[in-house]
Amino acid sequence: MIIHSLSGPSGTGKSTSAIQFAHENQIDAIIDDGLLILNGEKVAGTSAKFEKNTITAVRRAIFQDEQHKQQVMDALEKYQVQAVLIIGTSDKMTKKIAKRLQLEPISYFHHIEEIRSTREILMAKFIRTTQGKHVMPIPYKQVEQNFFKRFIYRGFDIFSQSKVKLGETTIVQPDFHQHVIDISKNVYVDLTKYIISQYKVIAKIDAIHFVMKDYRQILYLTVFLASPVNYDVMEKMRGLQQLISEQFLRHFEFEPSSIEIRLKGILEK
Repeated sequence: MIIHSLSGPSGTGKSTSAIQFAHENQIDAIIDDGLLILNGEKVAGTSAKFEKNTITAVRRAIFQDEQHKQQVMDALEKYQVQAVLIIGTSDKMTKKIAKRLQLEPISYFHHIEEIRSTREILMAKFIRTTQGKHVMPIPYKQVEQNFFKRFIYRGFDIFSQSKVKLGETTIVQPDFHQHVIDISKNVYVDLTKYIISQYKVIAKIDAIHFVMKDYRQILYLTVFLASPVNYDVMEKMRGLQQLISEQFLRHFEFEPSSIEIRLKGILEK
């Protein structure tokens, strides 16, 4: 069996990326937070995300329980897995999991920075901090059957580059994640208004809409240019996009996925 490791700090989007990454690298199975996932579905194990505290969650994730460990080992043999991706917060953790499941040595070590952009990682961390959301790379129906009293809802479908569906995700909020920061959308809009008000070539703001969907955040701006237009409009608009991105990163530790500017007209400022 070929063993791969994917590591990165908590909340950086490892589980979100796992199914597509495994598909692209011809990896049959994924071991993530105590679960064995095959072809996008859970086939064995119990998720660490439903433990009561972080200590028991870590123990679950590294298979300290003998019965849990044996269940996953038996499933690996039953399904004749040829390659497996072990996910953890560090190489040390994935090595420990591999040793517990008698899968060592690990052949390939991958890190989240290699497969996700800095922007995607920052957004994933922001969502974890502000909303306490954790992603499980298995279908909602498989979580619902055992944990229907928990805070869970459907995530999003995972597709290959050729648009073939590879699997689904489920969003959960574990009991051990107690601290969240709630930020109203008005805060993002108000900051954007302030940034634009300081930008000399904008005469008036007509509309601002901020949309957050899954892991994408789109800022829609409709503005009037200031006359006289004796400047490079495209250059100035790119400058405004860059300024807004920098200020979002400074204040919220993430950058919008897209900033779309619509020019409605020209006015005297």
